[in-house]
Amino acid sequence: MTRYLYINHPFELESGNTLPSLTAAYHTFGTLNAARDNVIWICHALTANSHCEDWWPGLIGKGCTIDPERYYIVCVNMLGSSYGSTSPQSIDARTGKPYGLDFPLLTTKDNARFFSLVADYLGIRGIRLLMGGSMGGQHALEWACTEPERFDLLCVLATNARHSAWGIAFNESQRMALRADPTLGGEGPEAGKAGLEAARAVAMLSYRHYRTYVGTQTEPEEKYDDYRASSYQRYQGYKLWKRFDPVCYYALSRGMDSHDVGRGRGGVASALRRITAPALVISIDTDLLFPIEEQAVLSRHIPNSRLEVMHSDYGHDGFLTEAVKIGEFLADFLNEELRIDATTKRAFTDALTGRKFAVPGSEEV
Repeated sequence: MTRYLYINHPFELESGNTLPSLTAAYHTFGTLNAARDNVIWICHALTANSHCEDWWPGLIGKGCTIDPERYYIVCVNMLGSSYGSTSPQSIDARTGKPYGLDFPLLTTKDNARFFSLVADYLGIRGIRLLMGGSMGGQHALEWACTEPERFDLLCVLATNARHSAWGIAFNESQRMALRADPTLGGEGPEAGKAGLEAARAVAMLSYRHYRTYVGTQTEPEEKYDDYRASSYQRYQGYKLWKRFDPVCYYALSRGMDSHDVGRGRGGVASALRRITAPALVISIDTDLLFPIEEQAVLSRHIPNSRLEVMHSDYGHDGFLTEAVKIGEFLADFLNEELRIDATTKRAFTDALTGRKFAVPGSEEV
């Protein structure tokens, strides 16, 4: 069941704008133990929600690596999303109507500060493991740079320290599709529908891989029209429109473009060196959107980190579909780290320089 936290004081954004109050939609699973040291905080991806058991089956749930019978699992819906937290769908007190396209820019830093505020209100100080993939990984990295002392362990998947020109170009292409729909931001029940469907079709090309399409959408017989791949693109667009608000999608893509842990911290390398938690960085060998060299940068600069490259035929979406493989990496990471108590681990972190990983074609940031 979705729970809500209402924060009735202003929240200043990195842009200089202010939200007069905040709503946080969130889920928890399991029980906080007496020592309050069994918290796992999950940061969700772009169009996901706070019900992480639903979209990460096989990784989160009874009998899985992240088991609510052992851990207290927390997932908070990011600001700007369609699933209950403050967003373009929220009422603007100045007009009495939803913000819509007037919603202010929310950066990765803003969402990390939001999660920190929610954790404080929930009485959660220390977090055993902070974990996220894709945009959720961006949020996790930003938060770990902001409050390194808060986390014992960090795991990020298919993500980066700074959103790339390649990723920004994909996002702008989607926003162009959204803006091409004259109903975007309108009040009708299908406002923005065509734009969102087209935007999602563009996004799918970055989320999947050549092998994904060839393996699942190739025609079994000769034909000259009405292709499976065409139908698949239309279906994916329609499926997202049925569950997600077009203006929220627009806002979140802008927030993803803003991601840069090095902003205001002397660059990416300097920022990542602030992270004191031992880190597991998982890369996907077919990821077109967040290629391996971006995770290699993370591993090179986070002081005590470990890089694992995972095979998947699903491209970037492998961070969601390959739950069993991810669970194996994570179980090994947790078991290894559980042999060291948190205080000793922090002392080791100060002394260790971490492993360095040479990836062909990668460049120093």
